[in-house]
Amino acid sequence: MQIIKHKTNIDFIGKRRIALFISSILNLAIVVGIAVVGFKLGVDFAGGTLVELKFPYAIDAQTVREAAVKGGLHEPQVQGIGPTEAHSFLLRMGGVTQLTEETAKSAEASIRSYADSHGGLASFASPDLNNGILNFRSKAKLATAELKTAIESSGSKVKEVRELGEVQGGGFDYQVVSAGMADKIQEALAAALAQPTFKVGDKETGVKDWVQRVEYVGPQVGKQLRNKGVMALLYAMVAILIYVAFRFDLKFGPGALMAMLHDVIMVAGYYLVAGIVAGREFNLTSIAALLTILGYSINDTIVIYDRIREEMARFKGKPLPEIINIAVNDTLSRTILTSGVTALSLMGLLIFGVGEIFDFAAAMLIGIIVGTYSSVYIASPLTIWLDELEHQKQARGNNNNTMKTKTA
Repeated sequence: MQIIKHKTNIDFIGKRRIALFISSILNLAIVVGIAVVGFKLGVDFAGGTLVELKFPYAIDAQTVREAAVKGGLHEPQVQGIGPTEAHSFLLRMGGVTQLTEETAKSAEASIRSYADSHGGLASFASPDLNNGILNFRSKAKLATAELKTAIESSGSKVKEVRELGEVQGGGFDYQVVSAGMADKIQEALAAALAQPTFKVGDKETGVKDWVQRVEYVGPQVGKQLRNKGVMALLYAMVAILIYVAFRFDLKFGPGALMAMLHDVIMVAGYYLVAGIVAGREFNLTSIAALLTILGYSINDTIVIYDRIREEMARFKGKPLPEIINIAVNDTLSRTILTSGVTALSLMGLLIFGVGEIFDFAAAMLIGIIVGTYSSVYIASPLTIWLDELEHQKQARGNNNNTMKTKTA
């Protein structure tokens, strides 16, 4: 199939300075925005709790958020997913467990009081607030069920109290596991919603029945995921740079690398703006989108580089900018077909997709556009610049040799 029937003769390279100027300004603005404002990190990277809720009656995201705040939750984020009639929402909260410095102190006080009345307390370990764990040692063996009741009477929600066993030096070790943040979210909604229960047929349902899934990511794990995601991008770019340098010429590699950096920054700009305007999150799916864009961008760049190499062999002595124009015009039909079909496949995801699927499709669509653009206006101009530097260096070397010959 051929979109363009006759060979075009568009001067793409003639507009390279304007294109480079605009791209540089946009890239600089995005980098500054990321440094100053930053992404709206999802649970994957920031850590916290995510609860998916599906209500059996009509309700909007603002009502869910107001109920969560009224129930005592601090800065919950609520986002609708799926069609409006699905009444499905994602509720995100910072933190994984309900153990805080305050609740840890009240729990310790309750444990000391109970242990003192049952043989005495030996020692406390520092509370693990990230994982919601409180370890202590008692001189005597304690009843875990009674201990759990005693701790909860102070207002600290407990998932379980574990008996870790008798210590060789004397005493018994115990571990108190705080209740998860999802339990607090359910309790807050149940207490604050105008309809805390709903009858479906003959069955009465409540908030616990409306919870579809719960995800926990600790802050340390989130940081590791974030770092590994960034490293994956860097490793991919280095591997592609080495491949291009070996397959073509050393002067082609930097152009491909700068084109990839340009595309990654531009797509990152989408997540930056979408986070500020619409509360869209930057998460592991975003890293997947960026890695996919890297592959797409270099694919188009290599097609043009291949044609440039062929034309250089055919038109020896012709200036490189003219050769690149010929190569870009020759591959224009193929570029339009490939980019157009890929973009069409994403339109369905943009129309019907929600949440992370929509973000992925939007990022990919932007990546296809800037990836096609960067192959022509970022990779090729840098190759021209490096070629000019090489010729200038050769000219200086020839002049030096001539001067030496005349002197001799």
